[in-house]
Amino acid sequence: MNWHKELVLSNKTYNYLDLGAVAETYHSNLTNLPYSIRVLLESVARQMGEDITKDDVASLANWQADNPQGVVPFKVARVILQDFTGVPAVVDLAAMRDAMVALDGKAADINPDIPVTLVIDHSVQVDQYGNKGAIAFNTAKEFERNNERYEFLKWAQSSFENFDVVPPETGIIHQVNLEVLSEVILTEHKAGIDWLLPDTLQGTDSHTTMINGLGVLGWGVGGIEAEAALLGEASFFPTPEVIGVRFVGTLSPGATATDLVLSITETLRKENVVGKFVEFFGPSYHELSLADRATIANMAPEYGATCGFCPIDDETLRYLKITGRSETVIERVETYAKQNHLFYDDTIEPTYTKVITVDLATILPALAGPKRPQDRILLTEVAQDFHDSLTAPVGPKGFGLSTEETEKQVVIEWDKEDKVIQTGDLLLAAITSCTNTSNPFVMLSAGLLAKNAVEKGLRVPDYVKTSLAPGSKIVTSYLEASGLMPYLEKLGFYLVGYGCTTCIGNSGPLADEITEALQKEEMLVSSVLSGNRNFEGRIHPLIKANYLASPPLVVAYALAGTVTKDLTTEPIGVDASGQAIMLSDIWPDKEEVQRYIDQFVSPEAFRLAYGDLFSANERWNAIDTTHSDCYSWDELSTYIAHPPYFKGLTRELPEQGVLTDLRILAKLGDSVTTDHISPAGSIALHSAAGKYLKEKGLRYSDFNSYGSRRGNHEIMMRGTFGNIRLQNQLVPEISGGYTRYLPTGEEMFIYDAALRYQEANINCMILAGKDYGMGSSRDWAAKGTQLLGVKVVLAESFERIHRSNLVMMGVVPLEYLAGDTAESLGLTGTETFQVLLPEEPTVNQLVQVIATDAQNHETSFMTRLRFDAPADIRYWKHQGILPMVIRKKLSESAGSL
Repeated sequence: MNWHKELVLSNKTYNYLDLGAVAETYHSNLTNLPYSIRVLLESVARQMGEDITKDDVASLANWQADNPQGVVPFKVARVILQDFTGVPAVVDLAAMRDAMVALDGKAADINPDIPVTLVIDHSVQVDQYGNKGAIAFNTAKEFERNNERYEFLKWAQSSFENFDVVPPETGIIHQVNLEVLSEVILTEHKAGIDWLLPDTLQGTDSHTTMINGLGVLGWGVGGIEAEAALLGEASFFPTPEVIGVRFVGTLSPGATATDLVLSITETLRKENVVGKFVEFFGPSYHELSLADRATIANMAPEYGATCGFCPIDDETLRYLKITGRSETVIERVETYAKQNHLFYDDTIEPTYTKVITVDLATILPALAGPKRPQDRILLTEVAQDFHDSLTAPVGPKGFGLSTEETEKQVVIEWDKEDKVIQTGDLLLAAITSCTNTSNPFVMLSAGLLAKNAVEKGLRVPDYVKTSLAPGSKIVTSYLEASGLMPYLEKLGFYLVGYGCTTCIGNSGPLADEITEALQKEEMLVSSVLSGNRNFEGRIHPLIKANYLASPPLVVAYALAGTVTKDLTTEPIGVDASGQAIMLSDIWPDKEEVQRYIDQFVSPEAFRLAYGDLFSANERWNAIDTTHSDCYSWDELSTYIAHPPYFKGLTRELPEQGVLTDLRILAKLGDSVTTDHISPAGSIALHSAAGKYLKEKGLRYSDFNSYGSRRGNHEIMMRGTFGNIRLQNQLVPEISGGYTRYLPTGEEMFIYDAALRYQEANINCMILAGKDYGMGSSRDWAAKGTQLLGVKVVLAESFERIHRSNLVMMGVVPLEYLAGDTAESLGLTGTETFQVLLPEEPTVNQLVQVIATDAQNHETSFMTRLRFDAPADIRYWKHQGILPMVIRKKLSESAGSL
């Protein structure tokens, strides 16, 4: 089969995998295939070999929209990491080198096989705000807190091949990826041949999906799966259904891409697109700027899809030009995409599993909250919705307060003046996160709204913590060049850092007076942020109602100082003469915003911002490290520690343990996210992790965040299931990381109970409801689970990434059959469980589970084994993917002798 063709670009000849030739071989109509499936087909056909068969190619070439068959073995072109999830991945690679040496292998055999870029963007915190010196203070504090981690990453940069590090103060990983790292169509020199191929990637952050806005197929995976990818392993997943989203109409004045994506998130969540591809097309596809598409693609984890793919078209080429890419890159993208059937053709509609039509003209301004990104609320209804949520039963839309509690208020001393804080007052307003800060339209809209507000004499109440954390330096470039930055600053939105801040819980402390008052009175207050996540306990531990909004609406709500005010009918404030000012009085015109974009967003600005991508940060450059194949672990470090995953590792496969006498470590309800499971945010003084750090002699002020300590398993396993909002039904009277140690009935930290179970040689199990593990692609949600001795997780349904991560750590995911739940089966969680898993399990087979209560009454029921591909079974047999890779590298090394 000759599927290779030649293409001449700039007098140089390249080979490429011709999709037309593949389609002809399998009698496939290529124009029927969604563009995202074409990208998968190209990858699989080009890399056919030991792990990828002709049957895999045939399955994709003859993709069936209504019933996709087979499993896709996907080998990506590159991997991208951020520092929270990337550090433990690099720690594992360093530990794998040690394991290779211990088994008489070569350390250097553990090395990325494909290009890997780590962007340090998750460590900066908003310690200082509201002044010009905030960014300098926060950055200095970041380096002070994270010096051990940064020294380790600097060692990795010098010791691993194919590994680059983008230093702090550059931007958020997804925006840097979008604006500079991806070339859309890549060149590769392999076996003496120059190849052209589509850029594809996986990243250790769920919002890696943002790159799909550029026509690049990619999504977030756990750190474990990313490690496998960068070590040359394929990622296996069931051939996906593809949901087509057809755009018609035009966005009305006042509606932004944020409003559009919140509507899409709500719609697609109801369509249950978990595990599916979403692809955008239609007569109004061209209406959306690349930045708008990136905003929509970014939120794929929130609407549950694997990706939200935007095919390459003229807008893609325009964006490459405006962001300063070279003419060589732009010519390569256009020529290859058109030649190889990857350039969007609006005259032919591919066949999709299902088509959903979105009329852009119907999109209205909206927020999402108070606890989930899929809970959209029209701007006209926010105040009433918040009021209703106060007394609604505890859940995604309710806080379960009494009427008396909703009327609480507290008086605080503020600059020698008393201030009254009431229920619903806004204490945090943050322009932050990758979702919106890549979009010049909404960022310049925020600047223009601030200008209009200042000129009207409006100001933000003193009690609102305001911050501006753009996704890249290009944002401050056009805000400053346009003269809009001073207006944002006058409202308190000073630059606090370039990184992922409030959206991941790096919001920093509130003022001491406010913190004391909130803790004393347990006030229910709010935040508004331009982020993509607002799960409970994520934004700030003292703020329970959190709303996602566009950047201009963040500024508007900051001015209002509360979410109890209807901004569409009530004044946002008053001017110096006492005249009421409405939101409509300061909202910028769409045409005015576009004029600012045309004038101040330029290729020159992008080239200047990214001119010295890897060496612009002098603090980073000053870190001194020495090159060595193996890392010198510091046993006293509380940031970086040698993980125990390879303890007792042998060249031979281990014997599988029998899954009997399992005890329940936690019984959980629906929508338990990785924010509930994985340690995140600040480390509480009286938590299990806080207790450990205190015993190590650290002051509370030096605890730092869980994210910054992800390279230390001792900290992370103590914080697993430690979220203050976790509700373990074994201890219904309290919330947080607690459980009941069943042999004695004692209440204790989940970590302490897990330790006692392990000391007694008792394995554990988790019971859960629907959508278990939804949220960020946090590998520690799976790593911590495994280290706590959990062998099985039984849930009503799993989010894709977390299920995969569990399998890759050797944890067995089981799913109740339709109609079964813990409640319907009468399971209390106090039973002893037995899982009758055969020695040679098969994909998605039915497995019997037997629960025995204290009276020896047995409840027997069938479950579905969520091993979704043959690779999952291999991982389980090796007790994880990393031991499997080590054994494979040892075997390859022995074979080459």
